[in-house]
Amino acid sequence: MTAEQWYQQGNEARREGKWHEAINCYIQAMELDPDSPAVEAKQMLDDIMAFYCKDMYNP
Repeated sequence: MTAEQWYQQGNEARREGKWHEAINCYIQAMELDPDSPAVEAKQMLDDIMAFYCKDMYNP
């Protein structure tokens, strides 16, 4: 899969509330393309998880 495809799959997972799956997809996209918009998307999810799910998420 391409970085764009991983990014889109991550967006779909995020919309479905599958946070960890979305993060994993964004990481795959970032490995293929360090300038991918997945970088910002993952950072946003990291911030959300750190704020709302302190007990479930430890970066």
